[in-house]
Amino acid sequence: MNKKSVLWSLASLLVLASLLLSACGAPATTAPAAATEAPATEVVTEAPAATTEAPAATEAPVATGPSCGTDPVVLKASFETGFDLPFKLSEEFTKQYPNVTWDISQDQFANLITTTPLVLASDNPPDLLRLPTMVSFAKDGLLKNLDDYATAFGWNEWPVPQLNQNRMSADGIRGSGTLYAMGLNYSLTGIFYNKKLAEQIGMTEPPKTVAEFEDLLAKAKAAGLQPIMEWGSAKSGMGLAFPLQNLMAAYGPVGPINDWIFQKPGATIDTPENLIAAQHLEQWIKNGYFPADINAIEYTDAADRFTKGEGVFTFNGDWQNAGYEAGMPGNVGFFLMPPAEAGAGPAAMSAPLTFGIAANAKHADCAAFFLNWVATNDAARQIDVTVGGSNPGGPADATMPAVTAGSVTNETLAAGPVMGAAGNSMDFIANATSSIFAQGWTPELQKMVGGQQDAAGLLKAVQAEYLRELAQ
Repeated sequence: MNKKSVLWSLASLLVLASLLLSACGAPATTAPAAATEAPATEVVTEAPAATTEAPAATEAPVATGPSCGTDPVVLKASFETGFDLPFKLSEEFTKQYPNVTWDISQDQFANLITTTPLVLASDNPPDLLRLPTMVSFAKDGLLKNLDDYATAFGWNEWPVPQLNQNRMSADGIRGSGTLYAMGLNYSLTGIFYNKKLAEQIGMTEPPKTVAEFEDLLAKAKAAGLQPIMEWGSAKSGMGLAFPLQNLMAAYGPVGPINDWIFQKPGATIDTPENLIAAQHLEQWIKNGYFPADINAIEYTDAADRFTKGEGVFTFNGDWQNAGYEAGMPGNVGFFLMPPAEAGAGPAAMSAPLTFGIAANAKHADCAAFFLNWVATNDAARQIDVTVGGSNPGGPADATMPAVTAGSVTNETLAAGPVMGAAGNSMDFIANATSSIFAQGWTPELQKMVGGQQDAAGLLKAVQAEYLRELAQ
């Protein structure tokens, strides 16, 4: 979350084709589902009760190689506030391996960006932690090299792109080299919509172009509806980065975007195509397509307000599927961001929910065993889909868990092969450097909302911050 754009695009196609094609017959937080913020110091001794029933625990197989052993183990973990998935997985893991209990802290994604380096460098770092970014931590020797685990567990035999986003070369370029992290699942982003409200503005099928989508936004505004619900608080990180990146991919190729995220030498976010995208977003803001109080809205509040009928559309990821289904059952749909020109392939941000192991972790083997278990155990894979809403990844021949017929998860999983065939998968622009989301995108987009920044200035300011961080 760096290699040549062509290779990246091909890799993206491979992972989505091989991982998601099996989902067509079966039915994808930052995956927040709950709406309460927990402070960074909060510690829970066991995972919260599951809100979605998982399959009965299967008998744990006998481990060969790195494992958690049989003696009592307390895995220290750092999770992201609002993401139910890792909690449900940790709870199920303890059911299958009772000798393993958990010491879990949690914090907002934006806070993890600034606190993670200190946590990793401490005398007692987490064994397992949600990574807001990876390159700087790996360069500083704060993350454990996972290559030996990849060999021991056979991860290198899995579809290649699953691991590539979490590899880094000796010169600090992501996409190949040493493995420093793993994904709990593989998410897909796009546009969710309220079916009843969409019907009110005459939407009978997903828009095929940006122009058609903008026409729907104008109709929603004219009808007195909130066109788009999104979040923008610094606590959660500015959610307008989602529609902005979708617009970037609609008006230009994804290769240069991925090059920038992966820190390819000479890459820039300030391109003519991205300027067009930013100008569209700026106009959406001026047109009142986002809530007037967006800069004060946190992620969980936006999700809650959308489920309660405030917003025809919202840009988000499949990690929120369970929350949307619970809050508006049968009334939520999904489509990929349409291209600028009819007939062009859609694009989407798609990346793993990335977790790493501290270089000085006390229980590194157990943490790695857990990461392997998440992708290979039947009960864990079911939780990945039911709670996380995303493809669980893992071995190419792994069975796709069942999903409720007619659910939005069916729609997000079915969209995966479509996007994969287009070869237009992207990592998130928020992941380019350790602080670009907090120090670049969030404040500059907030200024745009306040009328203090324009499209051209936004891209120049973020690129300057990007270069400043790379020079450190």
